[in-house]
Amino acid sequence: MTETVDLSFGETFANGFPHAFFRKLRDESPIYWHEATQYSPGGEGFWVVSRYEDCVKVMRDPETFSSDKVPPRKGGGTSLFDEPNAGLAINSSDDPQHKRLRGLVSQGFTPRAIADMEADLRRRAKLILERISNPSRFEFMTEVARELPLQAICTILGVPEEDRIQLADWIDHGLMVQSEGVISREYLLLIQEYGRNLIEKKRQNPENDILSAIIHARSEDADEQPLTPLELINFFLLLFPAGAETTRSAIGGAMLAFMENPEQLEKLRAHPELTSSAVEEIVRWTTPSIYKRRTVIRDTEIAGVKIRAGQKLSYWEMSANRDERMFRDPFTFDIARNPNPHVGFGTGIHICLGIALARMEIRIMYEELLARFKTFELLAPPLWMPNNRLHGVRELMLRAA
Repeated sequence: MTETVDLSFGETFANGFPHAFFRKLRDESPIYWHEATQYSPGGEGFWVVSRYEDCVKVMRDPETFSSDKVPPRKGGGTSLFDEPNAGLAINSSDDPQHKRLRGLVSQGFTPRAIADMEADLRRRAKLILERISNPSRFEFMTEVARELPLQAICTILGVPEEDRIQLADWIDHGLMVQSEGVISREYLLLIQEYGRNLIEKKRQNPENDILSAIIHARSEDADEQPLTPLELINFFLLLFPAGAETTRSAIGGAMLAFMENPEQLEKLRAHPELTSSAVEEIVRWTTPSIYKRRTVIRDTEIAGVKIRAGQKLSYWEMSANRDERMFRDPFTFDIARNPNPHVGFGTGIHICLGIALARMEIRIMYEELLARFKTFELLAPPLWMPNNRLHGVRELMLRAA
């Protein structure tokens, strides 16, 4: 390939996802070696996997492609930079540690607990739309898309309502200044200290929230230890940004997609029975977490390309979700798409813990948006988050009537 794009540089994504480059990768170099640049963490190159079939292969083979720390590396994890705390959260650990963590966390994060939130989330969605400052001109990402996921994750974690904006601002600022990962260290430390204090309060005085249930979760196996303080803070650091940011990007990216494809919005309004398939297409189209990293445990091959143990490998869910080999007309936003085997929530043992919650938030918000407003108009070109991991629209000026 003659054209190169620096995927380790956040500014590469400042005008949206580089779909043309990834289409070329899928066609010509589906297992692509990305040479190190001045922005590549650790000064290391990494593999880029772009086709659907190959991405799924990686996701479903944690014995070869690890999300944990792999000696002699000093860190591992799911971002291009090595995370020294890899192994302490469910997304950055392999079995048996992953199975233990997920089992304990799932005691609080139950389907019943999530389903019981629906009435409250619908009430909150109505209030969010009622409180739009000026429907004739407002910023959708901050006033609408951010609010419901933020309030939902605060409810789950028992974060006081008055603290939610501060935490959300820390995430936003952290994503803006960190180009090759999730959140900059400065803002991550602020969120970490907040989470540590909150966890200690709930350890002493548990409340009726999911975080309290997780803090006090115990395994049926007497030899299996409860979550340690370090594991709990890593769970908080995973869940709060992921829960607040990814669903915001899906809700906001969906509005942009509907503005660019108004016939799909009218189809949804005329056929509410398509809501479930619309949610799946929204997740496929927006894919808020656009890539994950793994560390190769042993020498292997993907699609005939030899990959060595110890190397970093990234698989790009956004590219997989636009793969012409799997999806018919993948660059068409189609709310009635069926089948739609997208990997926006991942697959395998690391499939997203919050699938049910994310689907519910997107569904409720669009049901309430369509019930309250008849028309939407885009007032300015969207601005994008210059981040190569949690990527999406960061500003969307609208008129609603």
